[in-house]
Amino acid sequence: MRLTKKLMFAIEAVLDIAYHASDLPVQSKEIADRQGIPRRYLEQVLQQLVHAEILRGVRGPRGGYRLAKERRRITVAEIATVVHDMEGGRDPLTDPAGSELGHTVLRPIWQEIEEYAMERLSKTTIEDLCISAQRAGIESHSQNQFDFMI
Repeated sequence: MRLTKKLMFAIEAVLDIAYHASDLPVQSKEIADRQGIPRRYLEQVLQQLVHAEILRGVRGPRGGYRLAKERRRITVAEIATVVHDMEGGRDPLTDPAGSELGHTVLRPIWQEIEEYAMERLSKTTIEDLCISAQRAGIESHSQNQFDFMI
């Protein structure tokens, strides 16, 4: 797992949808404007998140995106996995190329760091991030704090 722009865009998009949820779906243009995410990346990521059932797409003139489940049930690790799979899922730690020192000394340390990071991301929910945003005083564009819609 690597921290990439695409991963940051995906997490920010899901957080934006959760934080600014209202009775209307959140449109990708709104997310792109608020988060400064290029729409060409955003649409691609949003579609993959719909496919992974993290988001739900709503069609129509005022369509957009909603959370597919409660924000307390969506972890950052789930989003990271979707993006990792989108990017081809190549893991340099499994590449047979490299030196004995790299395989024996460096890779185990890096693998341990990755495992710790994924464990931490598995414990961090979109709900946790929304609470952090509220505590930081970030204004929500929603009058009502909807979690997800059925």
